Order: sequence, then C-alpha cells, then structure tokens
Amino acid sequence: MSDWPSEHPRRPAPAAFHTAAYVTLAGADWLASADPCPESVHARWASCPEAPSTLPCGTVFDVINAPALFGRDLVDRLWTAGPGSGPVATHRGRILLFAEPGTARRLPALLGWEEWSGSVPPLLCHGPGDAVTIPPLFPQRPPQSDPPHAPHSGQDLTASRWLVAPDVRHPWLPGPGALLWACIRAARRATTVAAAAPDGAVATAARDSPDALAEPTTTRTAPTLTPPL
Repeated sequence: MSDWPSEHPRRPAPAAFHTAAYVTLAGADWLASADPCPESVHARWASCPEAPSTLPCGTVFDVINAPALFGRDLVDRLWTAGPGSGPVATHRGRILLFAEPGTARRLPALLGWEEWSGSVPPLLCHGPGDAVTIPPLFPQRPPQSDPPHAPHSGQDLTASRWLVAPDVRHPWLPGPGALLWACIRAARRATTVAAAAPDGAVATAARDSPDALAEPTTTRTAPTLTPPL
C-alpha cells in the first residue's frame, strides 16, 4: 500500500494485514481518550475488563455501524482495494468500523450523490452526541484466526468482539472518501452476485467464498470526491 498518498501518514503498514484481536495498553489509552474522564474509563476496565463499555463518538473517532454481512464485505473491500481499515468490532450482529471524526456527517451526503447508494443497506453513522458500545478489552476465550480480509469463517457475528483491535496510541482511521468507495465496491459486488444467483445458490456460494467473484481492481489511489453534474 506504499502508493497510498502521503497525506495518510498513519495508514496501515503495507507488509501485512493488521489483525490485532486484543486491545493493548496503548490502544486502551486511545479508546479511553474519547471520554471526557478517561481515568474513570480505565477504572471500569480495571474492575471488569471482560465487560463491554460505552464511549462517546465525534472527537477521537466516529463509528460507521453496518449490517453484519455487508459490513464484513465492506471491510474486505477496504483491505483488498485499499487503503485498509482502522479498528473494527462486532456487536449484536452489526459491524462497527471506527473512522475519522466527521465521517458520520459526510459519508451519508457523499453516498447520496452516487447511483449505487440505493444498493447500500442502511448505515448507522455515529458522530458528535452519539455513543457506541464497544467489546471487552479482552475476550473471554482466545479468538480463532479471523483476519478482516478473510471471508466469513462461520464464527458468530452476533458476539461482541474485536476483529481489528486498537493496539497503538494513534491508530490510522479511514475517512469518508475511503469508506464511500468501499461501500460502492461492496454494493456493486452484492448486486452482481444477486443478479447471477438462481434461487440464491450463487449468492450463498459467493458469500462463503467472495474471492470467486472478487472485483479485479487493485487501485489504491485516493478517490476523487467530485459529485456528478
């Protein structure tokens, strides 16, 4: 991903997919910094590290909340076509993508300009004034290997757990542009699969093995956010 523009200085490392499953001390500091009183957040975690927590959005991060299957495909597109993702979690059958502050406001507006927006399922965009429930810092059981770019492995998507846990003090976060094009790519793929599926058979096969119908693009240049005339 070395060709991703230099204005993204905290983009994920190009050598490998970033798949941390446990929140490190540095990652916990970053999460807690979203709260006006981070010390109280750390105190709650110290007393019960295996309990979910609620944190405010809008200052340190926004969160894009997507249905499970589309959300996993969205993360797949971020990793296969670039530029990668920031922290990603699952909670109550939804995928939570942590994004740059301001994304919750801008992404719906950008999607509104796109012809594929009707194919994107409703996304919940959490920004200033909102709060989200995040998974525990440490899972109760050691997680199986489940990198975000791997297709659905059969794990329970309703469980609250980290797919990509924050493990640095200032993790890279995708902005509205990166998420816009990931949404479009995921919607195009879903539409193509649905059109080709007799009685849903192809759709099921493609869902279980999305590489079979993966789009050929490998472009990792920054998207041009110019709305159509």
